[in-house]
Amino acid sequence: MGVVVPNHVVAIPLHAGDVRTPEAVFERIFTVFLVLGALVGVVVVAYTVYNAYAYRDGSGNGDGAGVDRPEPGELPTGGGGGKKLFLSFGISAIIVLSLIGWTYTTLLYIEQGPDDRQAQENAIEVDVEGFQFGWRFTYPNGQTNSTLTVPVNRMVVLNVTSTDVFHNFGAPELRVKTDAVPGQHTRTWFVARETGTYRAQCYELCGTGHSYMNADIRVVQQDRFRTWYDGNASDGGEAA
Repeated sequence: MGVVVPNHVVAIPLHAGDVRTPEAVFERIFTVFLVLGALVGVVVVAYTVYNAYAYRDGSGNGDGAGVDRPEPGELPTGGGGGKKLFLSFGISAIIVLSLIGWTYTTLLYIEQGPDDRQAQENAIEVDVEGFQFGWRFTYPNGQTNSTLTVPVNRMVVLNVTSTDVFHNFGAPELRVKTDAVPGQHTRTWFVARETGTYRAQCYELCGTGHSYMNADIRVVQQDRFRTWYDGNASDGGEAA
């Protein structure tokens, strides 16, 4: 990250780095849950359809065919002394516990940030202050703007706080969200993979102007960001 000294800013090196974005992590978790849920659904529906067909009225099952068709209100028998129940419960428990463990360790990556030291060292840290009803972004060189301007393919670390009441800073498209607590700082990060303008909003009911507490996140090319940053944002935060 750039180092600030009186009347001078050491240039911030711009390196994209190979960093998994929060967006990619959440998409991976979603895909795993979707695939497992679909598999469970297929098994349950297939077993239900099989039994509905096998024991349909007039199928002959239970009429001397060696299979006792269950009657309404009758407790099931022939479960093998609970072995089937124990086996199915054990397999289900292993799958669920494994899924919980994998999801927890994956989400730790979001909480702690990437292990890539180069990405950490090259990250841009921006202080974010929430107030009724807006956001203020302060960069390492001291400039302050109401629009967050960042370079594409660069890790951005946000130090978020509030000057009055509880707020919550979130940008769904960038998969970034954290609380803004008065007197405390919370850290979060993101990497924008595409240029454009994204919308940050407050997700904590904070007063009559809560629905208008928005801010633009402007993602620009890295050379354009360097020009804007070194120019001390004389245009008030608008990246050309």
